[in-house]
Amino acid sequence: MLNGMASGAKEDGGETGGAEAGPGRGTGTGGAGVPGGAAASPGKARRAPAGAAVLREDVTEAIRAAVFAELAAVGYGRMSIEGVARRAGVGKTAVYRRWRSKLHLVLDLVSAIALQGLPAPDTGSLETDLHLLYEVASRALRHPAASQIVPDLFAEAARNPDLQEALEKALREAQRSVAQGVLDAAAARGEVRAALDRDLALDLITGPLYWRVLVVRTQTRRGYPAALAKTVAAGLRGA
Repeated sequence: MLNGMASGAKEDGGETGGAEAGPGRGTGTGGAGVPGGAAASPGKARRAPAGAAVLREDVTEAIRAAVFAELAAVGYGRMSIEGVARRAGVGKTAVYRRWRSKLHLVLDLVSAIALQGLPAPDTGSLETDLHLLYEVASRALRHPAASQIVPDLFAEAARNPDLQEALEKALREAQRSVAQGVLDAAAARGEVRAALDRDLALDLITGPLYWRVLVVRTQTRRGYPAALAKTVAAGLRGA
């Protein structure tokens, strides 16, 4: 993260918990940024300013994992920055360096998961593309943590317009973008009409599985993804 920064630097305070050094607190004894303004010796490399802390990727990932665990354990309403920091083994400052609030932290996590969660199938057939898409999505949605977190976030979104907007955006830009790719490929092969109502088709592709797993919370039986793919593909071809 922050690839342009000097290699080998670490964030101030080490982000292992407890008090962390604030911006601008120098700890060196010479060179740029030293109290008193002493100049660096000729020929010596200039040290990075004390306030220019590198955001360590391992710390960022530890915090994200802690958010996921906290959401599964206590839900969005009871989740706190303090609880996340404690679970991640870092100080609160490490969290606030990356995200301004609990809401921004959760929104970042939701967007990251949505964007990387589904494949873009291209098997040469609309039905088999949909089958692969439903197999992967149903496994992800059946994960114990996801089955707790996603319904909780949607329930919270009903009371939180910012969260609702972010969830809708994540679904629109991730899951629906994958479904759009499936439709585009099917149209190019002549399996569906080029003039097909895309919004209606995308609703048909993405809606049934989410309704079954996340809304009514019914287990998907063996063979359900294949049967759903066959039915949806037939509907799209005839539309």
